Amino acid sequence: MKIIKHWQGIAPEDRNMSIAMGNFDGVHIGHRSVIQAAAGHGPLAVLTFEPHPREFFAPDAPPFRLMNAEARANRLAKLGVQTLYELPFNAEMAALTPEGFARDVLADGLGISHVTVGTDFCFGKGRRGNGADLQALGGQLGFGVTIAPLLRAGGKEVSSTAIRNALSEGRPRDATTMLGHLHRIEGAVLHGEKRGRELGFPTANMSVADLHLPRLGVYAVKVDILTGPQAGSYGGAASLGVRPMFGENTPNLETYIFDFKGDLYGQHLSVALVEYLRPELKFDGLPALIAQMDADCDRARAILAG
Repeated sequence: MKIIKHWQGIAPEDRNMSIAMGNFDGVHIGHRSVIQAAAGHGPLAVLTFEPHPREFFAPDAPPFRLMNAEARANRLAKLGVQTLYELPFNAEMAALTPEGFARDVLADGLGISHVTVGTDFCFGKGRRGNGADLQALGGQLGFGVTIAPLLRAGGKEVSSTAIRNALSEGRPRDATTMLGHLHRIEGAVLHGEKRGRELGFPTANMSVADLHLPRLGVYAVKVDILTGPQAGSYGGAASLGVRPMFGENTPNLETYIFDFKGDLYGQHLSVALVEYLRPELKFDGLPALIAQMDADCDRARAILAG
């Protein structure tokens, strides 16, 4: 997938696209319906923003994102998106009026032929523009506009907020229903303190900084090693949390990959949360911790085999 991170000086072959536009945090089934609606109007592209506008306007707010930019791009590529406009959301972008955004970015900059958004999409300075405004501006500037309806699952509207709530409550399967795919945490494997190796459970450690934290605890997981000579799909058990046995620590994700041997430092992993097993616990010594880890792995293997 081609990723374009600017909206000025666009090459001729990257213009005249039918774009699906939004933040697409999580790329859930509602987002997919917007993308599918855009696909019927010409060569398909997705337009999104980095950082997320909420991060720009409230940099000190608690992390809320379901996906980092890497994970979002990977998911969009799996949906068949071949061009991603990942535009910088900065002071210049934030200052554009709805009219300025439609004219300068969409019409003159990207030269789009059509844009599809969800019914709740807002744009422009102060979020003053809505779908109806975009339709009116498209008529003036020469591009078509489609507004895709919101989807419902289980009688409720599908939204990134509802997915965050499910994850916060340790309900990854409910999140999966709304996402249309397993919730994944993606990124590079970092050096840790290597306690897992000493306990007989070597783990791949990953940062969860700047992401919404699902309920802390132990999960059955599916693991895709995305880079390196051992790329492939595996099962595993992962601990998401602060490691209470060893003092106060920054939250991270530690994944024990079943039936795997090798060095993954610096490689990129995608870890999918399948089922919540238990909360984090503080044990009376390492033997009790190891016994619980054995039980966690046995249960995770059974779940993944089901």
